[in-house]
Amino acid sequence: MKFTKILPYVGAVAIFVLASIIYFHPVLKGEKLNQSDITQFTGMVKEINDFRADKNTEPYWTGASFSGMPAYQVSAYYPNDLVRGIDRALRFLPRPADYTFLYFLSFFVLMMALKVNWRLAIFGSLAFGFSTYLIIIFGAGHNAKAHAIAYMPLILAGLLWVFQKRYILGFIVTGVAMALEIYTNHPQMTYYLGFALIILGIVEFIHAIKEKIIPTFIKQVAIILAAVLLGVGANAPRLMAMKEYADHSTRGKSELTITPDGKVKEATKGLDKAYITEYSYAKLETFNLFIPRFMGGGTIEKLGESSGFYQLLEAKAGKKAAKEYSEQALTYWGDQNIVEAPAYIGAVVFFLFFLGIFLVKGRLKQWLVTATIFSILMSWGRNFDVLTNLFIDYFPLYNKFRAVSSIQVIAELCVPILGILALKEFFSSKISSDEKQDALKKAVYAFGGLIVVGFLLAHGFSTFEGIRDAQYNQLPGLTDAIISDRKSMLFTDTLRSLFLMVISAGVLWMLLKGKLKQGVAIILLTLFMLFDLISVDKKYVNEDDFKSARKIDKPFIASTADKIILQDKSHYRVGNFTVNPMNDGSTSYFHQSIGGYHAAKLGRYQELFDFQIAKNNMQVLNMLNTKYFIIGNDKGDKQSQLNPDANGNVWFVENVKIVDSANEEMQALDSLNTKNVAVYQKGVSNEYQPNFPKEIDSTANIELLNYDVTTLTYQSKTAKEQFAVFSEIYYKEGWNAYVDGKLTPHVRVNYVLRGMTIPAGEHTIEFKFEPKVIQQGKMISLASYALLILITAGWFFYEKKKEKQ
Repeated sequence: MKFTKILPYVGAVAIFVLASIIYFHPVLKGEKLNQSDITQFTGMVKEINDFRADKNTEPYWTGASFSGMPAYQVSAYYPNDLVRGIDRALRFLPRPADYTFLYFLSFFVLMMALKVNWRLAIFGSLAFGFSTYLIIIFGAGHNAKAHAIAYMPLILAGLLWVFQKRYILGFIVTGVAMALEIYTNHPQMTYYLGFALIILGIVEFIHAIKEKIIPTFIKQVAIILAAVLLGVGANAPRLMAMKEYADHSTRGKSELTITPDGKVKEATKGLDKAYITEYSYAKLETFNLFIPRFMGGGTIEKLGESSGFYQLLEAKAGKKAAKEYSEQALTYWGDQNIVEAPAYIGAVVFFLFFLGIFLVKGRLKQWLVTATIFSILMSWGRNFDVLTNLFIDYFPLYNKFRAVSSIQVIAELCVPILGILALKEFFSSKISSDEKQDALKKAVYAFGGLIVVGFLLAHGFSTFEGIRDAQYNQLPGLTDAIISDRKSMLFTDTLRSLFLMVISAGVLWMLLKGKLKQGVAIILLTLFMLFDLISVDKKYVNEDDFKSARKIDKPFIASTADKIILQDKSHYRVGNFTVNPMNDGSTSYFHQSIGGYHAAKLGRYQELFDFQIAKNNMQVLNMLNTKYFIIGNDKGDKQSQLNPDANGNVWFVENVKIVDSANEEMQALDSLNTKNVAVYQKGVSNEYQPNFPKEIDSTANIELLNYDVTTLTYQSKTAKEQFAVFSEIYYKEGWNAYVDGKLTPHVRVNYVLRGMTIPAGEHTIEFKFEPKVIQQGKMISLASYALLILITAGWFFYEKKKEKQ
């Protein structure tokens, strides 16, 4: 192959590198993006990283968060994870430029599968990668989400090659891309991609019926499924661990049929509907996709000195107050609790999408339009509950994910694809000028009309009032001023989108009339598109969001309270009530915390918090060995408080209360003296029925000798058989107990803790975290890699041999 043939592709990669680095240019100075979720994550993984560095092995468990939980969904490296090496090679740029580059590169490969000219492919890749939603998720720290989205186009490329009968290429790309997609560890995004793939499959199936090529379609589906299965199999340890943990997490089934306030509820098999749909797009809010601040932009926006909000504040409270408050103005008037920024796809890109609706023919358009509409309808969540409830109740796994608005990633992917296909057809000599002109006019009328309709609907059916406007009532006229500014933002951005549509249409019109060359038209459209998207992106993620690497890598500074507590070298837990304990990773950075920061914590632990800790049940806090509390004083400073009543790491109980259900077990904790009595649910949750000794040995002693995250060693001395409660979280899928080296059963007590019958005499008790799922998955992943390579190689040589014959 001559270098001149590959030069455009080398140039494309160079452009993608430059675009990524230029947008996130502070990385060149060694700075890092300040991401709130990643800051919390840094606290969560501190113990894991320390263990990994010290032992050169994986713990797969952390005791620093939620009193202990598996590390599978926090941070875990798995054996035979060859795909990790591929991913790291592709993401060679500093973060988050690496993910942006991956957006561009993956979409470019998809454009090649669609046989798009390299110039248009570069245009499409930049349009996809700079889509506002794909940039703003970096600001929140949703790196795994960005990672998963980045590999979506690559999977589509593989499928399209299979449907184009380029079977070997399609098989290997689909297999590797699926392996990379699963590796990103964001099941929700992968799940949503599945909807797009199903819709594509349905469209192809209908085509196969019409063309009477069902056997070919079945063969293609078989190839795709084989590649997908091998890609999934390559991640077997990760997926098997995830599935095992999911059943015990907040995504799994709950045995409780009561609520914390005593009301009756149905036992759930997934997340609560209200929680799933908490972040739902309003129907009108959909106009944000092509009018950036249709609903005021993000929850907080900066308003300039010309705004009515600023001017009123300046007149009533002075310039300083006006500047301070206008930089954090509550301009968003939708009903979502928090919105980082609008999910703006772009006026230029959306105009091209409409052009594609009228110009592109065939099943690709049918797929892209259908998938886009589907994703928008599903993103409405509670605002279109007939459809949403149908999927929550009957569609497998849909009730495992929250923030349904994020299903718009399908639209984020499909809209630019159809837009580029529209340009491909517009530049084609196979379509007449009259047909192009007619499509261009229809696109202008349809898209322009939709923009105007959105503007009129907002003014006709909305009050422009926000859910937090009450805090502006203290100053007369301030609420009216912010509403006026919201209307002004809508008007300005509506004109902006109309203008961008008109100049984009004008470029294509001039090309059609021979007044512009194709290359110039592509350059102009690219510049308009980049201006459109980047000018919006920069409002929400820019150089101001970067900090020195030292501050990002070590985001937490020990307070005086932390330092006092750290002087205690024993094993204990800390309850930090200066923050929401169940939404805090900072405490885990320094201590073993009863709280943490994770969307999929253990379900029973969340229930324990809701029913007991949230009600300040000291007996429950004591059984979790909460030796220290961090509280705020009158000045707002943190101070430590010793809890002398903490039960310690392990203790013998005098009695065990046996109950029949999870409800009874939870309710028993309301008044349980956890130092003397344990509560045990028989039958359902514990396969092993323990002995509960009747005689109490007042001289018995048991203590923790060593805590090493995955190995806990205790020493017991008792004249009679006793029952011990260990202040460690029960998780039967991996924790094994040994008495003097002999495997010995243990059970769950007190809803979340471990209990065990201790024989008379002096004994060494060890708890070791030995998850079988890792070893089982290890062999499956090896076999999947081998099959993916061998099948591809064998198929290739077989085809070559056929060609020679």
